[in-house]
Amino acid sequence: MSNSESWRAYFDSRLTYDEKRVVLWSALWDFALSKVMNDSASIVELGAGWCDFINSATSARRIAVDVWPGVVGAAAPGVEAHVGSALELGFLEDASIDAVFASNLVEHLTHEQCDVLVKEVYRILVPGGKLVLIQPNFRLSYKRYFDDFTHVSMWSEVSLADYLSSRGWQIDRAQARFMPFSIKNRLPVSRFLIRCYLASPLKPLAGQMLVVARKGTSE
Repeated sequence: MSNSESWRAYFDSRLTYDEKRVVLWSALWDFALSKVMNDSASIVELGAGWCDFINSATSARRIAVDVWPGVVGAAAPGVEAHVGSALELGFLEDASIDAVFASNLVEHLTHEQCDVLVKEVYRILVPGGKLVLIQPNFRLSYKRYFDDFTHVSMWSEVSLADYLSSRGWQIDRAQARFMPFSIKNRLPVSRFLIRCYLASPLKPLAGQMLVVARKGTSE
C-alpha cells in the first residue's frame, strides 16, 4: 500500500467527515484560538485534514498542509492548500509566517520526525511567531490513547513543553486540560456549550491539552 493509499484508508476508517468538527473549530477559533494567535496575518495548519480549523480562521493568509489529497477539496475559498508532508515545508520562505497550528499531529510522529518538524516550523516563523499545538494528553487519556493505531509517541503537557524548550522555544502556555478527548460520543456539540466549557475552571472528560510556544525574537 502506497503512502497516499494508506492515508486515504486512515481517513476512511478514523477521520470521516463530521459536521460536529465544523461547529467545534469555529467555536474554538472565535472563543479561544483567535486570542492565542492574535495579530497573526498568516497562519499555517499542519495536518489540516478536513480544514475545519483553517477554514474558520480569519487571518489574511491561510495555508493548509496535509499528505491527504482531499485537503485540496476541503479547503475553503481563500485557503491555500498544499498536499505534502508537514516535515517538508520548503515551499515556504524563511521567517514568512506568523503562526503555525496543529491538532492531533505530533503523537503520530517519532521523536526524530518531531525534531525535523519543529526545526522546519522554527525556520518559517517570524521572530516571535507562535507554534500552537492541541494534542491528546497521555497522562489524562492513556486508556484510549492507542485506540488510534497510528499513534506512535506519548506526550503530556509537561513533556511536550520541556521538549520544545530543549529545542530553543519559549513556552507561553502549557494547559493540561483544554478540551475533551474526542467528539465521538453522544454529547451535543454546540457553540454555547463549547464557550461555557472553555470559560469554566472545571473540565470534565478533558483529554486534550494546549501548548503554545514562541520563536525567540533575537533571530
